[in-house]
Amino acid sequence: MTVTMPAPAYIDPVCLDHALKTRGYGVLSPAGVAAFVECPLSELELLKADWSDLPLDGFLKDGGSYRRRRHSSFIVAPQEVRQVAHRAHYQPLEYNALHGGMLRLFEPMAARTIAQPVWPKLLLAIARVCSAIKGERTWYVEAHQFRIDTGNGIGRPTPEGAHRDGVDFVAILLVARENVKGGESRIFESDGPHGQRFTLIEPWTLLLLDDQKVIHESTPIQPTATGGHRDTLVLTFRSGGFIEPPRDCDAA
Repeated sequence: MTVTMPAPAYIDPVCLDHALKTRGYGVLSPAGVAAFVECPLSELELLKADWSDLPLDGFLKDGGSYRRRRHSSFIVAPQEVRQVAHRAHYQPLEYNALHGGMLRLFEPMAARTIAQPVWPKLLLAIARVCSAIKGERTWYVEAHQFRIDTGNGIGRPTPEGAHRDGVDFVAILLVARENVKGGESRIFESDGPHGQRFTLIEPWTLLLLDDQKVIHESTPIQPTATGGHRDTLVLTFRSGGFIEPPRDCDAA
């Protein structure tokens, strides 16, 4: 039986800030992302190989081995992208009931990834939309490279379930999707009954969310052939500083 996966409704990049203001999210096609970042997709393709060199996520509380990741942090000013000293990722329990409340120190992104000319272009383009909505400011960005692997069966992109990240905006860029089914994106109003569901299929599709207006999740993926995986780049944009733990936070 063929399972039909609902496709997202793509919008023009010039409408992205309006979509975020009115419904809390917007989706750009790969061609739209190229126009948005002002670069050919071939520049983004230069990043793809780095997803095959991600270490296992050793913090999964469900005991799974289906997630690989790297993490780095950046400060994005109107005309500048600056990487900060490597730091642990932290989320309060109120935003991540499964993995919140602890410091998680992942391996940093590879230097070759950050050195690609498209990297600052991407961060600056998203920051401009964030500032168009919230006013021009400095953005504190955490970058997460994820590979959800199905080598041992089901892979869970969001094991914590539907959630907010406790930031201002969340960008989810689909990098690759190979030999899997599932992985449906689900977006719900944070204070209302309405929701949307669709599946990101095309590499370099961008989903941008207003984290204060909506909650989101991705459903589990299952293999359809050997080597099934789903690769994403998740970028969170927050004003005022990075989320930091209380001083007595347990790093375990």
